[in-house]
Amino acid sequence: MNLLDVVDKFAHLSPQSPVFVEVRPVSGHRSEISWAEFQDRTDRIADRLLQEGIRKHHKVFLLGRNSVRWLEVYFGVLKTGAWAVPLNFRFNDEDLRYCAQVAEPSAFFFDEEYAERVKGLGGDLDTVRFYSVIGPDESRNVVPLEELVRTGNPGPIRVDRSDEDECALYFTSGTTGAPKPVLIRHKNLMSVAATETVNHGFKASDRFLMMPPMYHLAIGHLLGVMLSGGCSVLLTEKISPPYIVETVAKEGVTMVFLLVPWAFDLLNAFDRKEIQMERYDLRPWRRTFMGAQSIPPVVVQRLKQYFPHMEYDTVYGLSETTGPGIIHLGSENEHKVGAIGKPSLFWDAKIVSETGGEVGRGEVGEIIVKGPGVMKGYYKNPELTQTVIQDGWLYTGDLGKTDEEGFIFLVDRKKDLIISGGENIFPVELEEVILGHPQVHDVAVIGAKDDRLGEIVVAVIQPKAGETPTEQEIALFCEQQLPRYKRPRKILFDEVPRSPTGKIEKPKLRAKYAEKSLST
Repeated sequence: MNLLDVVDKFAHLSPQSPVFVEVRPVSGHRSEISWAEFQDRTDRIADRLLQEGIRKHHKVFLLGRNSVRWLEVYFGVLKTGAWAVPLNFRFNDEDLRYCAQVAEPSAFFFDEEYAERVKGLGGDLDTVRFYSVIGPDESRNVVPLEELVRTGNPGPIRVDRSDEDECALYFTSGTTGAPKPVLIRHKNLMSVAATETVNHGFKASDRFLMMPPMYHLAIGHLLGVMLSGGCSVLLTEKISPPYIVETVAKEGVTMVFLLVPWAFDLLNAFDRKEIQMERYDLRPWRRTFMGAQSIPPVVVQRLKQYFPHMEYDTVYGLSETTGPGIIHLGSENEHKVGAIGKPSLFWDAKIVSETGGEVGRGEVGEIIVKGPGVMKGYYKNPELTQTVIQDGWLYTGDLGKTDEEGFIFLVDRKKDLIISGGENIFPVELEEVILGHPQVHDVAVIGAKDDRLGEIVVAVIQPKAGETPTEQEIALFCEQQLPRYKRPRKILFDEVPRSPTGKIEKPKLRAKYAEKSLST
């Protein structure tokens, strides 16, 4: 069974129930689509693609923002047996050319706002035989998506598919070099859906607020809701505290996934009384879960102050595991906030040393995982695949440790480790401490070259709106919280850049601050 079978199932069992709602708060647009409508439209898109010669194992580019139409294309492509290749709309032209060189796409769907970019790529897309625009503009020399729906034949798509078949190619964000192509099978997508459903107890009555970009495998949250027969509410155009709260209240949202920056924005808006909570009925909001980085306990503690009866969970995953939830905390373990949890259903995890041996409790090593969501590999790169998948275990590149109860704590990314004067310093630990300062909105800790110590600790701090902390105030706070060798030698005030999935873009900060000595 795969996700296409899930669509068929609920189109039969709950044909008129909504599967997706799309909310665009800036323009005031709202639309929804039922399971039966979604099945029909994706069948028609798939049929028309087959008419255009798109076949099994062909690659189909999808460049666009979150929308119901984006999802229709995604599932329509899967029904043909071709591979869906979602693209990060923040990729520059060089990234897009690289993706085209690797994937050799046969078709290209794109939002209308990217039409000129696609046209400008020209000969770099010489393998593309079919273009379609997701939008109302029919004047361009490409086929509008609505024409595919109008001219495609209804009814089941007769294409042989196996759960072992490849179905999607996801390019990683590219923040540490060229984007890596992660090849995913149907069984991988089904695995992440099942894992999310079990972890969060999704039910058919649930309404999930989907905000992370779906070109990323954070789409696994949404797939879990689909597996339960529930409804996902897509908040698009702009994500801000007022729009989040308004959407939760108006749509009766029961589940929300928050990235850490969004959580801080919400909490700060509540603290400043910019949002009058008593004006909104937020009672249906029963669970929040967070991931994509180590979760500072202070965030959850503050969240529980405003929502004392809300369930909370932490999730951990990566693109190479088909997304989230392979390790999770569990709402019954809120007393362990700070940990990412224990391996989820179907998954196993270990902490190993550089030589591959399992380390003891409390010792830091690399997190490795094994389970049905592990990617098939990096497309066209067997050498790199063999370095990260060994004997079925995926080496995540994340450093972690376990406590006496077996809970796993994320220590840091292996590549972000700072070695100063021979001491290992983990930036995440420092970031969690500095976030406890009442004037700090966000912080990133990096290492900068130093002739004497090798590296020194640099803290880049983004103050809360209206706050102007001084270096001396932050230094005194760190002196009270951290041993001398871990304290930042340099404190800088700047915006902390984060990716659309909430991860701190440390390569940008290193390029700006750490490529030269910052020693005092």
